[in-house]
Amino acid sequence: MLQFIQPFMHKAIQGISPCVLCGVDHQRHHSVCTDCWQKLPWFKNVVQRQEMSIQVACHYDYPMDRIIQKFKYEQQLHFQTLLAGTLTQLRIPKIQAIVPMPISNQRLAERGYNQSLVLAKILAKHLNIPIWQPVSRLAQHSQKGMSRIERLDQIGQQFVIAAQPKIRYRKVLMLDDVVTTGSSLHALKTKLDELGCQQIYAACIASAEP
Repeated sequence: MLQFIQPFMHKAIQGISPCVLCGVDHQRHHSVCTDCWQKLPWFKNVVQRQEMSIQVACHYDYPMDRIIQKFKYEQQLHFQTLLAGTLTQLRIPKIQAIVPMPISNQRLAERGYNQSLVLAKILAKHLNIPIWQPVSRLAQHSQKGMSRIERLDQIGQQFVIAAQPKIRYRKVLMLDDVVTTGSSLHALKTKLDELGCQQIYAACIASAEP
């Protein structure tokens, strides 16, 4: 009985809770009001990076850039519903699992959470599929002043297969918050190729110019 009551309770709470962006109107779409939802810098298209097609929900423009920064660096986790909600607007192909972009233990200690994993959990529940994390990431260093080849090589060395997984998936979706050059997604895809994945897709909340 409880499983039927919960969706109604959630909808009722949404109807009286203020929008997390304007704080004036009531929530209607993933914790924001209709007006704020429509004013997001929507893109809902594909960008090409590192010979990969990456689905992107929004442009990395105001207010999405500030929302992502606050969520990622300022522990403002109340934005997770909105950010994950933008991903549900994409035409995600039929997949077997979601692979969130891994972060190093150093980054994890600094932030307290992996922002891509937080969003992946919401999207995985929406799609009713598991999260798969067979790849880990070593220490991340600044790439300032590096050439494109040096940057790709350095990032490629950061990703390692954590352990030979007992369960392997052939069709997976890599998930990240923002794509710029696509170097990290390319490095992750390389490791998933090594694990035998046959169809590897990618999706991000926003896209910024390289």
